[in-house]
Amino acid sequence: MNREENLSQLQNTSKIWDIAVIGGGSSGLGVALDAISRGLSVILFDKSDFAKGTSSRSTKLVHGGVRYLAQGDVGLVFEALKERGKLLQNAPHLAHDQPFIIPIFSWKDRMMYSVGLKMYDWMAGRLSLGKSEFISKKETLKRLPGLKADGLYGGVVYHDGQFDDARLALNLAQSADEAGTCVLNYVSVNSLVKDEAGKISGLNVSDKLSRKRYEVKAKMVVNATGVFADKILKMDNPEATKMIQPSQGIHLVLDIDFLGGKDALMIPKTRDGRVLFAVPWHGRLVVGTTDTLREKPKLEPEALQKEIDFVLETAAGYLARIPTRADVKSVFAGLRPLARPKEGSTKTKEISRSHKVILSESGLVTLTGGKWTTFRKMGEDTVEYFTKVTGEKLKASKSLDMKIHGATSRVPKGHWGIYGFDAKPIQDLVKEKKAWEAQLHPDFPNIAAEVVWAVREEMAVKVEDVLARRIRMLFLDAQAAIDTAPKVAELMAKELGKDEEWIASELAEFNNTASKYLIKK
Repeated sequence: MNREENLSQLQNTSKIWDIAVIGGGSSGLGVALDAISRGLSVILFDKSDFAKGTSSRSTKLVHGGVRYLAQGDVGLVFEALKERGKLLQNAPHLAHDQPFIIPIFSWKDRMMYSVGLKMYDWMAGRLSLGKSEFISKKETLKRLPGLKADGLYGGVVYHDGQFDDARLALNLAQSADEAGTCVLNYVSVNSLVKDEAGKISGLNVSDKLSRKRYEVKAKMVVNATGVFADKILKMDNPEATKMIQPSQGIHLVLDIDFLGGKDALMIPKTRDGRVLFAVPWHGRLVVGTTDTLREKPKLEPEALQKEIDFVLETAAGYLARIPTRADVKSVFAGLRPLARPKEGSTKTKEISRSHKVILSESGLVTLTGGKWTTFRKMGEDTVEYFTKVTGEKLKASKSLDMKIHGATSRVPKGHWGIYGFDAKPIQDLVKEKKAWEAQLHPDFPNIAAEVVWAVREEMAVKVEDVLARRIRMLFLDAQAAIDTAPKVAELMAKELGKDEEWIASELAEFNNTASKYLIKK
């Protein structure tokens, strides 16, 4: 992807795009993927970087949703299990099978979870990742050596998917770009353009880096901005009622030794009625999540102290080695774009995670709700509105079987796996400059060539783009990311032709953001 080349496409003011998408997270990218599978022309804008918001802050699971099954949302589980299976086929470098173990403390629990998970297996059908089974206490502790042994009866193993959320978003953007979509980060939407009949005909946008303004024409505009959807709805109609209730979920990142092994832990019922996961990810352990109502959406939400305490206390009830605040490598928060509940209701865990597509009188199409696992189906359902808005015929969707950028049958080993078929050209960059072979940080395998690649091929323009969403260091160890930032800034400045003033500004901005990922002891 080349940002300057894509920006140059905005100079053609006579071009009318089939679909203009506002939002470069899972929802917007799902729309773009499905639209290009039908041969439509697409332009996509994100006011920040791809997946800067909620889409880089998930529990890193591609799952049907065991708890949704318990809540009776069978339709959502069927849909999600199908999408889970196809994603593992279409992006094998980013999504893979992850065994989970539910600790069992009674015969009654054994029967309940064994039966429920057998149904989960059956619902996955031919796309199942593996059969669930009961294992003994001895086997449970062998596979999860960090688990408390007191009162343990055994464990139930089941299978779900695990992935790298921000990398998937990036690869979706690359897939769209390669198919002719104009994808742009750091371009904000200032206003909606309407014709004399009050129907939307395009957008006024600004490049946040150059401050240049552009008008873009489109047959259909999609509002896929997640927790910020109300802002676009208000832009369309100042009298529009609020539709989104932000719900915050946080995750703590610990050393993998707190759990041990390659299996993930699923605690099926916490004191707030949710589930808690402890999932191995990039050599660390991601523990979460919470469900806390927040009134106003933020691009960089912060974990509340009570949320941090809740996760630590809940984990302490199951782990032999009790985690403390000093053990937390990074803490990150994300906001779920839930449908605003009825007056007086505060139980967000009971709000369906199913998505909704809404068509406004002006022709604005808004996609709300949903979850990462079903991003493709969300996109498909949204693009179906193209005929309603334009009156034009629509080709059948082919996105279900589309391979995503990087997909390869021979996934590279180690941390190179997330790059898929891009791993080799990145490694070859060291032939251009031997110094690019140097590790960025002694605790991480990433090398300087990955920064150069991120700038040249992955549209990274800020230090945070690299350390948060290209190599994920900020999410894995905030202090390590802060220590690495000067090296990354220098490498980027040379590639982008920037000066010392730019480096200083970037470091100040990054350190301010990264400080929010450091837990206050």
